Amino acid sequence: MPKPEVEFTDSDTAYEWQSVEGVLPGIKQKILSYDPETGNYTRLLKFPPGIETIETLVHDFWEEVWILEGSLYDKAKKETYLPGYYACRPPGMIHGPYAIPYGCLTFEIRYFNL
Repeated sequence: MPKPEVEFTDSDTAYEWQSVEGVLPGIKQKILSYDPETGNYTRLLKFPPGIETIETLVHDFWEEVWILEGSLYDKAKKETYLPGYYACRPPGMIHGPYAIPYGCLTFEIRYFNL
């Protein structure tokens, strides 16, 4: 079954924040749509203020990220990304680690098939 059809919905009330398994405590997500056959999904991801990741990340899926609120500081590149910044990462692209001094909210789309 592909991702479900969703008409405009208030994400504040229609979806619950959930803890993200396998990551630092305090990071939360709202899964907005999910395809169980492919594993593709769209989500909001929230980082609390003061959190820092220590791992360099690399995925086997495409990832698109748009920063909605707050900021991410890329510790390897020594760059700060602000609201409105966008990334499109193909499988195998290295990114991170990050410092999130003021918290951050991102909109993400992840997909395995292209």
